[in-house]
Amino acid sequence: MANRTAALEGGAAARRSSSLWGDAWRRLIRNRLAVLGGILVLTFLTLALIGPLIAPYYYGQQHLEALKANNYRPIPPFSPGFLLGSDDLGRDLLSRLLDGAQISMTVAFVVQAVVLLIGLPVGAAAAWYGGRVDTYLMRFTDVVYAFPDLLFIILLSVSLAATPIGEAMNGVLLVFIAIGLTSWVGMARLVRGQLLSLKEQEFVEAARAIGVSDFRIVTRHLLPNAMGPMIVAVTLGIPGAILAEATLAFIGIGAQAPRASWGKLIADGQQYVRSEPHLVVFPALAVAIALVSFTFLGDGLRDALDPKLKGKQ
Repeated sequence: MANRTAALEGGAAARRSSSLWGDAWRRLIRNRLAVLGGILVLTFLTLALIGPLIAPYYYGQQHLEALKANNYRPIPPFSPGFLLGSDDLGRDLLSRLLDGAQISMTVAFVVQAVVLLIGLPVGAAAAWYGGRVDTYLMRFTDVVYAFPDLLFIILLSVSLAATPIGEAMNGVLLVFIAIGLTSWVGMARLVRGQLLSLKEQEFVEAARAIGVSDFRIVTRHLLPNAMGPMIVAVTLGIPGAILAEATLAFIGIGAQAPRASWGKLIADGQQYVRSEPHLVVFPALAVAIALVSFTFLGDGLRDALDPKLKGKQ
């Protein structure tokens, strides 16, 4: 009898979970801006994955003869063989933009992985154990939050530039790690707040009463119930990571030649902004569209996963 009751309760819980996610999906697809953002995000991800296969040229290849024919000036867009033109070294701009997409989409997810690896256990431990553990972890979190993000990233990138980590992936890996180490604070606070409200629920008391371990309660019961806000936070954190990487590349930190970060493309093209504006316009548009796409998708996920909006949509 007890087994049958447990099975019925488990089935009901599964149906409720399925219904919640199904309702969220239906609300999401009714949000036109979120759908547009999702389509653009998938487009960027696809370009990042297959970019090397569809790029007209290798991103570091110089076309000196074409550059010479243009009096050593950047080749303008829609020229034969150069759909978006070239930079001042004769490198195809479209191929370099595709390489930049690969860098930006990689930073989008690697940074959020670092954020989850640090912020999730810190926030969960602070919420579950409370007391001194909560105090110490949150004060450490406040210290990290108070330190200027960009300054910390620059200091870390410069100090480790000559190390194997700094040289890995042409300097890109170090930037990913540095941005992630400064971005986990918000996730830790979010997880702590969510778990503090959930740990007093009856199902947690029931799990404690039957001897379920703390780790299992947190990982199997609390965190899955906080998944919605965490998904939204990760999605909305991606634009900040992309912008941070582009900013660092613009000032010369991060991806090194011949890699073509969007920020580096903007920095290289600014000297020709009046005569050859395409060198700045195209990478700037790529950055702007990527930021807006993830923002639209994140806003849509936030609205879809908010139970308070269930009756409004």
